[in-house]
Amino acid sequence: MTADRPGPVAPGGEKTVLSEDDISRSLTRIAHEIIETGHGADDLVLLGIPHRGVPLARRIAATIAEAEGAGRDPDSLAGSLDITLYRDDLRRSPARLPHPTHIPSGGIDGKVVVLVDDVLYSGRTVRAALDALSAIGRPAVVRLAVLVDRGHRELPIRADHVGKNLPTSRSERVGVLLTETDGEDAVRISRPDAPEDEEARR
Repeated sequence: MTADRPGPVAPGGEKTVLSEDDISRSLTRIAHEIIETGHGADDLVLLGIPHRGVPLARRIAATIAEAEGAGRDPDSLAGSLDITLYRDDLRRSPARLPHPTHIPSGGIDGKVVVLVDDVLYSGRTVRAALDALSAIGRPAVVRLAVLVDRGHRELPIRADHVGKNLPTSRSERVGVLLTETDGEDAVRISRPDAPEDEEARR
């Protein structure tokens, strides 16, 4: 996937860079990449990172289940992984409420686990997810799928499956909207009128 720069965003402005159809195509492609890389879905587990990684994981699991056929249940493929207690910004951020961790009934030991998130930024969220995962079990392989990779990595972490490589400046914000959480599907870049402290970097 090429890294197309969407053009500058004026202060206070906003630009849509992925539409509903774009998101759907990206997730379908990621689903088929996961199948091909893992040679099927027999030992596959998708774990979404809250918030928006969870519905993304469910959508990818539904596409994989449909492609694999034989009445495969998407719920047997997809779950969620709470990382709240493993973040490195707990001391300086407002209190965060934990989210439920749900692991499919087959567990993760010896499985191909794909962590799913909406935006890959600094890599700190993924590091926390890896720590949380190691407290649960020992997968055979761990991979990472993200809808958007916006760059600016602070840790040596790379996504295996990317919907869109989106070069951005640090002053810009990438907002992922999903029907399940926001009532619509879109990815937008915005630039605040004035510099503000960003939320904990992903």
